[in-house]
Amino acid sequence: MKKTLHLWHRYLGLFIAIPLIIISLTGSILVFKEEIDHLIMPELATVNAQPGTRLSYDLLRNKLNQQLTHYEIGSWEVFDDGKTADRVYVIKHGTKDWYKVYLDQYQGIVRSAPVAVDFYLTDWLLDLHYKFLIGDTGLWFTGLASLILMFMGISGLTIYRQFWKKFFTLRLKLKRTVLFSDIHKLVGIWSAPILLVIGFTGVYWNISEIIHHELEHSDEEHHLITGRLYNHDLSLDTMVNTSISQMGGFRPTYILFPYEPELQISLFGEVSDISVVTSEYSSTVNFDKQSGKQLPNYDIREAPLFLAVVDSFRKLHFGYFAGLTSRIIWCIIGLTPLIFAITGTYLWLKRRKPQKHKVAAVHAN
Repeated sequence: MKKTLHLWHRYLGLFIAIPLIIISLTGSILVFKEEIDHLIMPELATVNAQPGTRLSYDLLRNKLNQQLTHYEIGSWEVFDDGKTADRVYVIKHGTKDWYKVYLDQYQGIVRSAPVAVDFYLTDWLLDLHYKFLIGDTGLWFTGLASLILMFMGISGLTIYRQFWKKFFTLRLKLKRTVLFSDIHKLVGIWSAPILLVIGFTGVYWNISEIIHHELEHSDEEHHLITGRLYNHDLSLDTMVNTSISQMGGFRPTYILFPYEPELQISLFGEVSDISVVTSEYSSTVNFDKQSGKQLPNYDIREAPLFLAVVDSFRKLHFGYFAGLTSRIIWCIIGLTPLIFAITGTYLWLKRRKPQKHKVAAVHAN
């Protein structure tokens, strides 16, 4: 049994090496996506203002509509930290194509023309990480890679089930094969718990997206945007204020507009008195898109345990639940598949050489 498991561990690792390296490298970079955006394109992603002084939502929406006359707002990422520009995603009239713009929420300036959602470097890396740049088909590949990553972690701990005895074993003075074997095992032992978390959360997201795209919402069903699907006289500020008063401690972080006939206006946000792994989109307040009447809301503090656990997957996957410390750890652990690929491939090649020599000797005789 152990030998069979070892073979599966070895050959699946070789099979998935390159895709896993791509996923791990891009994931480690994306842990610091915000900082990278601020560094390489400060004229778009960065603002300089006093937190709490952003303009009203209604005024900002009017400015967006005035400057983007051939587009409709689909969703809106909201920030009020004084340094991060709002990100607004718009849909071009007559199409189902989404575009991205940056908005200075403190001055009411649309900082960029609409571009494809994967136009900027970190957005391109996100698409590479999430879909391998091949659309929804890529979800199957990244989902498979995440499943294999989980298997590699579990099988590795099973093969070396007395792993606690080698928590610090690294024999530097022996030959390279032994050293690489120790590095492979040692890195695997230390990184396995976090890699299992990353792999499991990734699998869940991929399966959820696949079900959504394949079973619930095929491409042919997308609505082509020709105009606003909601009452444009409704006040966003009123909705935000209602959300704050109805759900204690609510802070809006994301607004979803109806881009299909069956959707309403939804405000996502975070609330007080929550776990450190609860996401910033954990709670929702919905409003009727024509009357503005408040619909039933969703408060993560009152949700079943299962849904609270699922919500935690976002912070657990990207590792930003404990500030800079957890993000650095996640970034470093995310690079370990590269180490596994190098050491594992080297060990596999070294073990094949004696077999080749043996076969050659048999034929010679």
